[in-house]
Amino acid sequence: MARTRGSWTGGTLTVRSVLKPQDVARAVFHPAWIPQPLDPSVERLKRFRVIAGAVASLGVYTFIEGGFDFTELLENAMTASVVLLFLTPLTVGAMLWVWRRGGTVRQLRVPLVNSLLLLLLFVGCVAALLLLVQTVNGSANPVVIIGVGLTMMWMLIFTAYGAVRVSGNFFGTAATHRCLPPLLAMVTSWLVAVPDLVTGDLHGLSLTLGIVFILGAPVTVTAIALLEMGRLKRRYGIRLKAHPATLAPAPAPGPVPPMPPGMHPGMPPAGSPYLPPQGNPYGHPYAPGGQHPYAPHPQPPYNPQHPYGG
Repeated sequence: MARTRGSWTGGTLTVRSVLKPQDVARAVFHPAWIPQPLDPSVERLKRFRVIAGAVASLGVYTFIEGGFDFTELLENAMTASVVLLFLTPLTVGAMLWVWRRGGTVRQLRVPLVNSLLLLLLFVGCVAALLLLVQTVNGSANPVVIIGVGLTMMWMLIFTAYGAVRVSGNFFGTAATHRCLPPLLAMVTSWLVAVPDLVTGDLHGLSLTLGIVFILGAPVTVTAIALLEMGRLKRRYGIRLKAHPATLAPAPAPGPVPPMPPGMHPGMPPAGSPYLPPQGNPYGHPYAPGGQHPYAPHPQPPYNPQHPYGG
């Protein structure tokens, strides 16, 4: 299905939206083509997964090791974004190989391209924000500091809100398969943690704290992601190993129909719905004023005169 005009933002952005970077981020990084969540419980699990994923991506040790460094935080975010730029297509490609017997790549071309565009857009925003911060820090010109600084603050809010959105929908990969976001969250969190485990770099923390902060996030993300995929399988029959084309379409969440006037939830309509209809529901079988067929004095069917005269 090709993307139509306005379907990325859903037509919600206006000129005034520029003044609210969080609204722009909501429209840009959670496009209209991303499917709505199926289950509120799965949505709650996704929020916990996003929090744990943020811990894994940014690293709690940044705040504990030597104080908060905003530039270092952005550099870590840029590194994680570049890793995602290679890791996400690689993971999706592996799943396409798993799905090869159930369908073709052509059937998934549009959602895959949309997800790649969303990923490139987010990585570009992180890179632009890092460049703005470095420009402000390296300039002594007040005009440059004020002008670039205002743009930097807008981009900071925009990118921060965008990071929360793309962490939840994982670059819109749910449009391809609803199990892809939790799968990619697991792979990403472990890929961030494994290098520190292999090199033994605990970032100045003790062994206990190092293991807790390095393994805590990926283990939490994995547990929540597995629970999320398990619920999708049990409740909706969505299996990770099944090609999306072979899955039955999940019921789309829709609005609750409005209650009729004068009604309350769980109460019958006004009036008594159980009384039988009054009167003859079929109408009288004979015309009004017609003679009853069993009248006590029926009229003779023939002329009252004698048929032979006299």
